[in-house]
Amino acid sequence: MAELLAQPRQDRAGLGIGMMLSAWFLFSLVDTSVKWLVLLGLPALQLAFMRYAVHFVLSIGMVAGQDKLFGHATRRQMGLLILRAGLLISATVLNFFALNYLSLTVTSAIMFSSPIIVSALSIPLLGERVGPWRWFAILLGFGGVLVVIRPFGVDYHWASFLVVYNATALALFSIITRKLSGVIPAQIMQIYMGALGTAVLLPLALGTWQSPETLRDWALLFGLGAWAWAGHELFARAHSLAAANVLMPFAYSFIIFMTALGFLIFGDLPDGHTILGAAIIIVSGLIIWWRESISKVPHVQT
Repeated sequence: MAELLAQPRQDRAGLGIGMMLSAWFLFSLVDTSVKWLVLLGLPALQLAFMRYAVHFVLSIGMVAGQDKLFGHATRRQMGLLILRAGLLISATVLNFFALNYLSLTVTSAIMFSSPIIVSALSIPLLGERVGPWRWFAILLGFGGVLVVIRPFGVDYHWASFLVVYNATALALFSIITRKLSGVIPAQIMQIYMGALGTAVLLPLALGTWQSPETLRDWALLFGLGAWAWAGHELFARAHSLAAANVLMPFAYSFIIFMTALGFLIFGDLPDGHTILGAAIIIVSGLIIWWRESISKVPHVQT
């Protein structure tokens, strides 16, 4: 009987992992499409606007008729919702600019320093204690970022530091999401994000608008918001089916997806420094995940 009761949990965890992998694949489609479109000459601000406008329309459609979702948020919660959305919007815009200059592998490797930054920021912002293992992982991860960026090498590109900002913004975004989870419905957070992005980017997009020349490129333009929205939905649903410590290692599939798409579509192969740096970042992130997992056991210093 115990085995029969345990089986649905295993199935749900497996489904959650599948959703997690699907979410990161959809996110990789967004960045790949953006790189394709910016190389065709479409402005990054236009692409960012379409990403949020379509996202906003789909989010509104999903909550139509569900008035109970729209409760009264406090002024502080409203401020956090706006700050959360602003962080992601700024990261999106700068990421779209960076993709004009950097390979998909480089941007994805630097972006995955975000969990390391979260661990570092948890000290002053959340008052969490960080032990020697996590300090080692934090320093190791930042070393991996330097290996990828190569700030003093001939291959250095200034756009790398845009992605460093993006990773920091996503770390703050993650911390704010952690504070709001369980208080503000996920659908409302999605709507705030889409609404603010659409409103802020609309005048900028109109001033730089260039229409795609083919139906394929129009489809990619609208796909940006659809894939981002679907990715966020799958990401949230995955966490309702499996624990975060089960799902977290599968997030690194994003680097694999981005590397594969970068090679298949743009012919980009990561060099040795990028592979080494990405490996260091992944190892440091997994060390942080490991320490967070065992920190739930009493009397374990992390």
